[in-house]
Amino acid sequence: MVKGIGIDIIEIHRIEKALARNSRFQTRLFTPGEIQDCEHKPNLAASLAARFAAKEATFKALGAGWELGWVSVEVVADPRGPKIRLEGRAAEKAAELGVQVIKISLTHSREYAAAVAVALGAPSGQLEVKA
Repeated sequence: MVKGIGIDIIEIHRIEKALARNSRFQTRLFTPGEIQDCEHKPNLAASLAARFAAKEATFKALGAGWELGWVSVEVVADPRGPKIRLEGRAAEKAAELGVQVIKISLTHSREYAAAVAVALGAPSGQLEVKA
């Protein structure tokens, strides 16, 4: 059952400017794992921009904003495609909404990065939770 959908698009040059202007930008918005994954990509700014869009799309799918905390949403590289890992306030919000998984799709061109997030939960009456 779909619990929420979010989409975001960002101009890559905005991330390039932020990287040049603020040395703490990466560590404030991205986890060590995300930074490490992106450092090995041909275009650091485009890779970080896609992850930024993924975080924004995830916030929207959860019906929230960045008050959940940028590093509470992590884009995890996986051979079958990126995955979303939630911690802290984002994980709490997802649990409150009955979200079990967030599916994510990322893309970028030379100028833009975009992401779509779909928050999924069990269909009503079909999930049994045992204590």
